[in-house]
Amino acid sequence: MIYLDSAATTLEKPEAVARAMGRAVTTMASPGRGGSEATRRAEDTAFACRSEAAELLGVGDPARVVFTMNATHGLNIAIRTVVQPGMTVAVTGYEHNAVTRPLHAIPGVKLAVLDGPLYRPEAMVEELDEALDKGVDAVVMTQVSNVFGYAMPVEEMAARCRKKGVPFIVDASQGAGVLPIRADAWGAAFVAMPGHKGLYGPQGTGLLLCGAEARPLLYGGTGSRSRDQRMPEELPDRLEAGTHNMPGIAGLLEGIRFVRRTGTDKIAAHEKRMARQAAEALGQIDGVRVFRRDDFSCQTGVVSFIPEGYDCQEVADALGRRGIAVRAGLHCAPLAHRTAGTLDTGTVRVSVSAFTKPEHIVRFADALQGVLCEKVTN
Repeated sequence: MIYLDSAATTLEKPEAVARAMGRAVTTMASPGRGGSEATRRAEDTAFACRSEAAELLGVGDPARVVFTMNATHGLNIAIRTVVQPGMTVAVTGYEHNAVTRPLHAIPGVKLAVLDGPLYRPEAMVEELDEALDKGVDAVVMTQVSNVFGYAMPVEEMAARCRKKGVPFIVDASQGAGVLPIRADAWGAAFVAMPGHKGLYGPQGTGLLLCGAEARPLLYGGTGSRSRDQRMPEELPDRLEAGTHNMPGIAGLLEGIRFVRRTGTDKIAAHEKRMARQAAEALGQIDGVRVFRRDDFSCQTGVVSFIPEGYDCQEVADALGRRGIAVRAGLHCAPLAHRTAGTLDTGTVRVSVSAFTKPEHIVRFADALQGVLCEKVTN
């Protein structure tokens, strides 16, 4: 199988990830729950993972790196902490449902949507300036659109929020492990991310980087301050109720180590080459509308396209039967499609990883050409 759906999850992982998970199942207990060697091994692994993540992601204190189940879990903590009923919140026009659904669930919240055109970061900054001047209570934004690979101008937007004293939350689901994250320098209240995408960890893992006081989403045992019926005040215990996913954390540690050894710059450059190759190949196929910026200056390893006159899901399914894994539809981001004008059709999305090779792109393009020719013939 040629796997080109890494924006959903990176299927190909460093071999050390699976090995670490296997060891954890039989050698690690729960951190903070006892004094055995198995418990200490779990504590050491959890601390090592926090420390490696803090180094990679620009967090000065590893205790402010909190383990979550996924990015959605982290975003719910962040949004429920910062956003109160009746607030006005600025979001980009390219947000995932992991951002918009929690916001819609809070009574009376009004959204100021920054819906500038694709691949125009300067327009996004201008719209943010206007929204801040009008008065918004918080800004929640994606670092990269999961549909179009559009990398947002996070540095500039963070600086404007700092200047205005407006809380800033970042969904780094598509950026972590690929683009620089400087949580402390940004002054972000929270940065949320999954472990199973660009950090090359397993599903069911995530990280929340905390720059502000956080409200727990879950309440329960933490292995600390057990007499007190309130949650501990200190991080990470305050946000980590219940038993840790130690096999997941052990795997995530090895994924983060892979990213640090390889370098995000190198990974980003490789993904951009693969995505550009895919976009250029798609551009040679008649009737295919490709979403890209010519110089790829603000685009990552994601390329969406529409085969004009064909159903996107049918095309993706046909590619799947030929051994090519892509994703079609709205990609859990209807707001992004509404902004880009593709809500009625959705798109077919190609997304690459550090393990994608040029020959994978060639085989994908050949398979797509075959699918479209077959449908014309039929």
